[in-house]
Amino acid sequence: MIVTLEDFIREFTKIKGMGWIQTHRSGPTGIGKTLEDLLGIPENNLDQPDFGDYELKSCRIDSPSMLTMFTRAPQPAKANTYLREKYGYSSSVYDNDEKVLHSTLSANRFTPIANTGNMLRIHCRPDGIYIESQDVIEDIFWSREALRKCFEKKYKNKFVYAKALTRGTGSNEEFHFIEAYEVSGFDYDAFITLLETGKIYVDLRIGQYHNGKNKGKTHDHGTGFRIREIDQPLLFKVQNRIV
Repeated sequence: MIVTLEDFIREFTKIKGMGWIQTHRSGPTGIGKTLEDLLGIPENNLDQPDFGDYELKSCRIDSPSMLTMFTRAPQPAKANTYLREKYGYSSSVYDNDEKVLHSTLSANRFTPIANTGNMLRIHCRPDGIYIESQDVIEDIFWSREALRKCFEKKYKNKFVYAKALTRGTGSNEEFHFIEAYEVSGFDYDAFITLLETGKIYVDLRIGQYHNGKNKGKTHDHGTGFRIREIDQPLLFKVQNRIV
């Protein structure tokens, strides 16, 4: 049973020596499920550590896979409705002319919005993170403090990150776990640097209600802050290789 960091180091070293291991589940979560099974950690979705004070994370080396760190709507109130109506586009999914706005933004380039002629990107200022069009920096933003609170709520535990080489796909995917790191201490400056360099993305997922009394009105599906799984450890101040 894995209880301490020393337990993890001992057992992970054994797993590393096993070489290539076939996935225990197809798809993106296969790597986490496989490692948990090998370590004897029961799968759960509870907001608590996986062992001792640590939450276990795993990632495929050189994987382009993205994960959502947290979701947070921009300020002020009704900002999403403003964005949808000004920059959105009609969708055949709906039987009306109301607009939707689904787009992945970054700070290092403008992203074209469908066939509207509009382009958007993220603009970082000392007081917060703003949305910028090719014409104007909109007064639509996430304050630094709001983002800090979101991150610290989601990442309040210590973490162990296990990394693996991978080959094959689907149910035939195999992993070779080769290294692990202890990470802790959210680094907000690193978060901003990753945003500014285009390594953190903001997914706008602004739709509309299909039916009922709110039909045609804004339906926020959760504005997500996303990062490549291999880059996530860069968000922390302490990174100690333990295996």
